[in-house]
This record gives sequence, structure tokens and C-alpha cells, in this order.
Amino acid sequence: MSLRVGIIGCGRPWKSDGATGFGMSHQHAFGYRETGKCEIVALADVVAENAQAFAAIHGPNATIYTDYNEMLAKENLDIVSISTWPHLHAPMVIDAANAKVRAIHCEKPMAPTFGESKRMVAAAEANGVQLTFNHQRRFGTPFRAGKKLLDEGRIGTLERIEAVCDNMYDWGTHWIDMACYFNNETDAEWVIGQVDLRDPQMIFGVPCERHGFGMTRFKNGVTLVMNTGYQAGPRFGLRMIGTDGIIDVGVDNQTHLRVKGKGDSDWVVIPDSEGLHGDQCVKRGVADLVDALLTGREPELSGRRSLRATEIIFATYESARSRGRIDLPLTSEDSALIAMLGVK
Repeated sequence: MSLRVGIIGCGRPWKSDGATGFGMSHQHAFGYRETGKCEIVALADVVAENAQAFAAIHGPNATIYTDYNEMLAKENLDIVSISTWPHLHAPMVIDAANAKVRAIHCEKPMAPTFGESKRMVAAAEANGVQLTFNHQRRFGTPFRAGKKLLDEGRIGTLERIEAVCDNMYDWGTHWIDMACYFNNETDAEWVIGQVDLRDPQMIFGVPCERHGFGMTRFKNGVTLVMNTGYQAGPRFGLRMIGTDGIIDVGVDNQTHLRVKGKGDSDWVVIPDSEGLHGDQCVKRGVADLVDALLTGREPELSGRRSLRATEIIFATYESARSRGRIDLPLTSEDSALIAMLGVK
């Protein structure tokens, strides 16, 4: 018997006519189909033509809805995928959780505010629903190989992680989540940071800083330092610094993983053909959540893990607003960045 899957937010494939994003729902669909354990039976999109075009590719027998709540009420779904802009995530996830589907897979970032992010996780837990967010880098080959090097002690004991990317909210949620992955899911203790409020950029309807800096201390003593902005540095990746060496993930377009650790006289480049991005990671994430649902284990992309990274993002913004260190857990529920910008 196949798991019944419904998708909210069909959209158009990336770079196709009418596309407003990356078309991630299409990659979700490919992932479900490749498991051989799922059937896409229902699609919901406010633009019926988008759902019809999606059905032609992924689910010719799927029922199409323009109201996702009607789909939730009628279809007896096992899994719901949500691939909409962030401001829609919380109501959709909470509605799906209250409809008592078995699992929800939602795109990242979690939500525009920390309060909404917490409420999604709470709703899933209250209803016994498995909740995941698509931090798919956890399934990338250079990240997995880098974690293996860490676990094998190639650079000794991890002490510091450095991250460079465009912004903390949209891209940074990946890098902070990966820092938590490399640091064995250790909770953060405190955060301090600053952001530049000039000329904010809008990403999927949410304002993001042009430049920022944040430092996080985890409870095991490891620190994370993040610089954001296109002038933050020449690299857009992660560096793990240990007592006996360094691991770099994402050096440039040719070098995806390198290490200089115990016994290395110079950098050792680890061959990798996939790179830092790729649709195959989304498919692996879907396969993992399906397996987790069927076996009862925690999925790699669990809401609990996503919330840890999300808390660091909003704590960094709160530090900029309050001009001081923020001890966790974070108590504010809004987005300090949005508040400082005065965005309604």
C-alpha cells in the first residue's frame, strides 16, 4: 500500500515561464516517486494552472484543489509537502498538523519570525506528526565526507566553525544547520551579533540584511562565526578548525572539500563530483523522511533540529536590536530585524 502524498504549492519549474522560485515542489515530487512507496494523490495551488501543469509531470491522477484546507479535509493524506513562500509556512504546517496527517515536509527557511517557527514544531508534536524542513545540504556528498573526516579525528577535536554566505536568513539557515550537524547537534548557549540595516534585500518576501556578523557559543565550547554579504569574503562555505587541522567545505567552484590535518604537509583535496548544491540532496531528504516515518525514528531533517538553527538566526537579530549577548533559549518571538526595519 502506497503512502498518500499531497503537495501544497506546485509552482513552476526553476527558470521556466512564470516561475517565482526554485520550483522545489518538483524536486519533492521526484523524491517521493523514487522511493517506490508513495503516490502523489492531491495537489493544492491557488493558481489551478500551476497544479495542472504539475500533475502532467508528476501525478496525472492527482485531484487538484485551489484551497489546501479542502484537500486536507477530503484526501486522508499520509504526507504533505509544503513548498510556498516563508510567510505561508506556519499556517499551512499548523493546519496540516491539526488535520493529523502523518508527516509534513516543508521548505526552508522555517518562518519570518521565531514565534511562528516554534508554533509549527509545537503543533506537530501535539498531534503526533513527523515534521521536517528541507535543509537538504545534510545529504550532500562533500558535507557527509567532511563529517566523516571530523568523526575520524583527522583534525583532532573540533573547536571553531567559520561560515560565509550571502545572508543569515535564507542561505544562512543552511550553513547554521550544517554547523549544528558538524557539531553533533549540540545546543547553543549564547549568541552575539550585528547587522547592517542599510538597503535590505527581499528574499521570498522576507527582508534580509546586506551584511552581518554573528558569533555563537555551543554548550560543548565550540564556537560558530558567521559573516554574511557578498563582500564578506572570497569564500562561500564552511571551515572547521580543530586542535590538529582544518577542513574546508566549499572552497571554490572546483574544490568542494579539502583537509589539512594530522600527517598532512599541505592541503589534501578530496574528490567530489556533486558539489554544494544539487537536486539529488532533496530526493535523499525525502527518502529519509519516508523511511523515518515507516520505521519510527527521528528524521535527519527534523523540526527539532531545524528549530535549533532558526533560533540562532533570530537570536543574532535580537542581539543587534538589544546591543548585547543573547543567552538562550531565546525569549523574543518576533523578528528583531523586521522590527528594526519597520517593515509591516
